[in-house]
Parts: sequence; structure tokens; C-alpha cells
Amino acid sequence: MTQYFRAIPQSDSARPREAVTLAGGWSWFSHVEVLERGRDPIVVPASELPHQALDALSSERPKLGRVRMDRPQIMGILNVTPDSFSDGGDHVGPARGLAHARIMVDAGASLIDVGGESTRPGAVEVPPEAEIARTAPVIAAISNVLDVPISIDTRKAVVAKTALDEGAFLVNDVSGFTHDSELAPLCARRQVPICVMHAQGEPGTMQASPHYDNVLLDIYDFLAAQVSMLCELGIERNQILIDPGIGFGKTISHNLALLRRISLFHSLGCPILLGASRKGFIGRIGNAPVAADRAPGSVAIAIEAIAQGVQVVRVHDVAETRQALQIWQAVTMDEHYGA
Repeated sequence: MTQYFRAIPQSDSARPREAVTLAGGWSWFSHVEVLERGRDPIVVPASELPHQALDALSSERPKLGRVRMDRPQIMGILNVTPDSFSDGGDHVGPARGLAHARIMVDAGASLIDVGGESTRPGAVEVPPEAEIARTAPVIAAISNVLDVPISIDTRKAVVAKTALDEGAFLVNDVSGFTHDSELAPLCARRQVPICVMHAQGEPGTMQASPHYDNVLLDIYDFLAAQVSMLCELGIERNQILIDPGIGFGKTISHNLALLRRISLFHSLGCPILLGASRKGFIGRIGNAPVAADRAPGSVAIAIEAIAQGVQVVRVHDVAETRQALQIWQAVTMDEHYGA
């Protein structure tokens, strides 16, 4: 029976002598939750873990490009689409895209994620030519003016290639490299960092009736398999961000189960990205039917994820997230880490 090891993260200043630093970052752990399918979890001291499992949980995560993974990073969302669920149409075109990117960088974003295809529930696929026309000019404008790393949020190799040529440094695929068979080999050839996300089904139908045997472990197994495939292609494990895909083919209870134990994914030996900003379950739990009103709930989730050692939070509300992060760091850490 396969065992899964989840570090139980802590940030208290009273750190036991035997505690282990989580993923080379700002949290620590002294105990681990051992999970198995069909059995109740048990908690054991970290010292009882197999060496390989402990190494995966504790080893430092190197930089992605020039973005450090030993401190929390804020990725600002830049949708250049007419139909995104939260800000569709607001930032279309190079001028408006650049203006919003500048605002997010000034507010504390250390990465900008540019997307030209809405993957909200019910969305239809955008032709690659249209996606390129939306994203490439914006990426070029940002890379020519702002000194900020840019990622391209796409499922398509031809879109990613153009974006990389225009100055993007990271490819963020919400399909987990299952949509376009040419995308992973492209990233391997270009030797660029990537983000592999889990999604159940296509955007048009993914929320119809999502089902899992065990949502946490099923998604872990998917990501483990994709990371292994990507490593076989020549992409370094420490250059692969992993994202459990909150809201992509998941119910509220699925999302909460993942958020509760998101530190499990450190066992894959990769840095973690969380994209939960303004999503529908926040509105339903927090009584905020309008997406733009979900900043407080989004910030709460981002800080909880960071407390579990998540390295990158992908957000719409950069200034609010940065302020909350700075306060959390000041309260919880003897040494203050800047975002």
C-alpha cells in the first residue's frame, strides 16, 4: 500500500531542536501525517520518515529563473481576454495590459502571468491565432518596459513558443500538459521553467459532476506522474511548479480538502503554486456573489497557503495580498522575509 507523507507545517518562533525546515523555506515541521488509501491518517515524528521522503520535504527549492523559492512570491494575474470570470475585457491590448502590469509590480508582484484564453467553468476553446494576438503584443510591451519575469498561461505549444520569443520565461499550463502533446517537448527544448496544474475535464464541462476516489491523493498521483514524464523529457524537477488546480473540476468540499492539506505536495520535491483568487467557492462560502468583492477571502486563502510553505500565490489583488503577507511575516517570523 502506497504511503504519502504530509509535513505538518509550523511557523511558531518556539522551534524544537529536532524540527526540519520545510522545502528550504520559512516554515518548519517536526511531525508528519502519513496517509494511505482506505486507512485513517497517523502522525509520526519526522525522524521516522524514510530518508528519501524526508529529503523531498526538506531540500531547498532553487530559483525559477531569477525568482527565489525560499520566500513567498506573489504572481499577478493579467487576463487579456474579453470573457474571464473576474476581469474580462479590463486589460485587453498592449497599453492596458502594460498599465495593469505596472500597477501590480508597483504593488508587490514578483511575476506577471499573462493569459489569453479564459478557462472559467463553461468556457469554450480559443483558436491559437486569437490567443497569440491577445497575448504576444502584451508580453512584448511588458518585457520591453518592466523588469519583471513573465509567464504565459496557455495550453498550446504554438502560443507558448510565441510568448517565449516575446520575453516570457515560464509556461503555465492549466491542463497539466495533457492538452497539446507538443507543449512539453517545446518546454524541454527551450529549457524553461513550467507549471503543471491538475484539472479534471475540459473547462466547458469540468464542473458538471466532478468525482474522485480521494481528491487529495488522486491529484497527488496525477501530478507525480506528470512530473516524472516531464523529467524524462529533460526538465529539471526543481524547475517544475505544481498546482493542485483549485476550482478546475472540483466541488467546494474538494477545494477545501486540498487547501487543508496542501503541504502534502511538498513531497513531490517541487515548488508549489496556488491559484484560488476570487474563485466561485470563495463567493459561496463568504457570501460574495460578485468576483471583485472576494479579495478578503482570497487573501485569507493565500496566507493560509503560505503558512503551509506554498512558494507562489497567483492573485488578482496584489496590494491586499502583499500587505497581509507583510503583516503575517512580521508577526510570525523572527527574521522578516520580504515578498
